[in-house]
Amino acid sequence: MTEPTPDPLEVLRERLVAPGEVLTGTVAGFDGGDVLVLLDGDAPGLPSGRVPGHELTWRRVQHPSDVLAVGQRLRAEVTMRDGRGGGTLLSGRATEDEALYRFLRGVGRGDVVAGTVSSVHPFGVFVRLDGEPAHPVYEGTGFVNVPELSWSRFDDPADVVAPGQRIAARVLVADTRRGQVALSLKALQEDPWDALALGVGDVVAGPVTRIVPFGVFVRVEAFAEGLVHSDELGGRSVEEGQELRVRVLEVDRARRRLRLGLAR
Repeated sequence: MTEPTPDPLEVLRERLVAPGEVLTGTVAGFDGGDVLVLLDGDAPGLPSGRVPGHELTWRRVQHPSDVLAVGQRLRAEVTMRDGRGGGTLLSGRATEDEALYRFLRGVGRGDVVAGTVSSVHPFGVFVRLDGEPAHPVYEGTGFVNVPELSWSRFDDPADVVAPGQRIAARVLVADTRRGQVALSLKALQEDPWDALALGVGDVVAGPVTRIVPFGVFVRVEAFAEGLVHSDELGGRSVEEGQELRVRVLEVDRARRRLRLGLAR
């Protein structure tokens, strides 16, 4: 019995590639702001690759035809399988800058890296990592989100680091699509919760840091605040900055939370 001729698209689906793999192909056309790609190995006339417009390039362009033409060769990184049609979604900008791509692929999760703070913003800190190539967009390849700056409480990232400061940080992830290395400074700091000496029943004093509909937060350590629930306040009126004597009712080290009550 003669075996049936396999459907080319089914063959393609069976050889699906993993996210992060780099594929090559030929620009087959455009679909709005997306680029359709005939990947090497596709059946003629059946392009299975798609580069969304926002994944095409680091440059600002009005339409992908401003930088690509039908028939042009393209190299891009796989992001995921397109659930709409079984094709492959790709990122062109991930591999657009070869030096940046190689640098990012050479950085691993958990690595400890060094660099210089290039700028400080309310949303985080950019870092020029040692050995990085010039970035096409950002002020540095490294980026530290605000929660990863320090275990201690602070109001402004500028209270923790300053431009020009040398730092060491642990790599959380190197993202070729974003062109960034997510970093953590506090991952190299001792977790103060491990040494928290407070226990249930202890009485301490601290300032009110926040007032919320369900209670108030009181700072009891430089790195730790606890919630005094409104039920515990008994109708008492308090203001931010006011010093309160509180009793520790619960210590949740895993979630880094304290439940407090007013000390009588």
